[in-house]
Amino acid sequence: MSTALIVIDVQESFQHRPNWSNVSNPAIVDDVNRLVAAARDGGHRVFWVLHNEPGTGTVFDPETGWVRFMDGMEPRPDEPVVRKSSHNAFTTSNLGQQLTEAGVTRVVIAGIQTEGCAETTARVASDMGYEVVFVTEATATFPITRRDTGAVLEAAAVIERTEFVLSGRFARIATIDDAFEVPATV
Repeated sequence: MSTALIVIDVQESFQHRPNWSNVSNPAIVDDVNRLVAAARDGGHRVFWVLHNEPGTGTVFDPETGWVRFMDGMEPRPDEPVVRKSSHNAFTTSNLGQQLTEAGVTRVVIAGIQTEGCAETTARVASDMGYEVVFVTEATATFPITRRDTGAVLEAAAVIERTEFVLSGRFARIATIDDAFEVPATV
């Protein structure tokens, strides 16, 4: 079984949003780098994803200059970088084609936002037939304000909910240390 790490949207754009001070994991770069190192050490492929929204004038518009990896993130020349404009990393990119060409059957997912692009990518990957490992420890998110009521779901609750809905249904929840282990089958 061929495994690939997919690093989703660990990009400067998020640091230029007003809510960055409320991020759940300010050490996201360090955590993702530990996961990248484990992938590389294990001989696994690493795929990098950037979210971009051309022409919007937002922090995700490439014209702002912030659609780039956060400082300390270093894709190697042989590691594909894909750009997407949808929540999941498949719909508006050729990530699926690249994974298929590489013979990948298991994906390990990390990045920003836990319940957004990372979770959505995990669900789509599961639907596409990949075995999915979700490394919450190497994700980050923010409190969410419900637009119709103003109620706030704190980041810890967002993370708990994400793990709850993914675990055993769409993904195996893993830590950085055990993300690339293959669980024994019963």
